[in-house]
Amino acid sequence: MESAKYQAPFAIVKKEVLPDRQAVAKEEEDRNKEVLKENSDARVNVHHANFLRQWWLLSWARADMIKAIGKLTRYIACGRVTKRPIFDFISPDVHPNDACMVFPFEDDYSFGILQSGIHWAWFVAKCSTLKSDFRYTSDTVFDTFPWPQTPSSAQVTDVAKAARRLRITRRKLMDESSSSLRELYQLTELPGDNLLKAAQNELDSAVKLTYGMGPKSETLPFLLALNLEIANLESTGKTVQGPGIPVGVKKVEQLISSDRVEMQARVK
Repeated sequence: MESAKYQAPFAIVKKEVLPDRQAVAKEEEDRNKEVLKENSDARVNVHHANFLRQWWLLSWARADMIKAIGKLTRYIACGRVTKRPIFDFISPDVHPNDACMVFPFEDDYSFGILQSGIHWAWFVAKCSTLKSDFRYTSDTVFDTFPWPQTPSSAQVTDVAKAARRLRITRRKLMDESSSSLRELYQLTELPGDNLLKAAQNELDSAVKLTYGMGPKSETLPFLLALNLEIANLESTGKTVQGPGIPVGVKKVEQLISSDRVEMQARVK
C-alpha cells in the first residue's frame, strides 16, 4: 500500500519533532495562564499552539518559496547563520527550513556569482550578526547586491564553467578526505596553495570580468559605485539587470548542469 511506504519516515519525524512541539506549546500555555491570571482581557500568543495542530509540517509553510523552487530542477541554498556562506544546489524534493537561505536559481552562472569572493565581500559588509557569526539577510545583503549589468554571453559561460569546476573540485576533495564543505573552506584560510583555493580564485577572476573590474579594482568601492549607479537608473525608470541569467543570453540550457544534493533515507 502507498501509505505503508511513508510509515517508517513518518515515525522518525514523530519521534524527533513532536516532543519539541509539545514542549514549546506547553511553555506557551503556561505563560498565557500567568498573563490571563493578571488580566483576563489580555491578548495572548497562540503561536506554538497553532503549530502543534499540524506538528509534522514546517512552522511556516513558505508557500511562495516552495512553489518557486518546485518549478526548478534544483535550487541554491546556504546556511542563514555562517562564518562564510557556502552555497550548493539542492533537489526541490528537499523542503528547506528557516535555517537556510534559498535562492530560486538552477543555473551555474547564478551559483558562480553567489559563491564568488565578490559576493562574499558584499555579504561581510552588509550582513547582520548573531553573536560572533555572520547572518545572511535578504534585505540588506541580497536585495542590495548589484549583479553584473552588461556581461557578454562568453563571460556568462565562463563563470558557469568555473562554478562547475569549483563544485567538482569540492566533491573530489570531500570524497578523498572525508571532510565536510565547512572543513574544506577552513583550509582555504590557511597560508599556501590548495586545489579549492585555486578553483575559487579561478571563479573570482571569471566573475570580475563580468563586472568589468580591472586587476587593481577594490571590490567594495566598485560594488558600492555600481549599486548607486543602478539605483539612479531605477529612479529614472530605466531597465537594469537583476539577479539571475542576464537578459539576452541564449542557450540557457547549457548553463544548467545536473549535480545537486538529494534527499536520502535515514539509516538506523
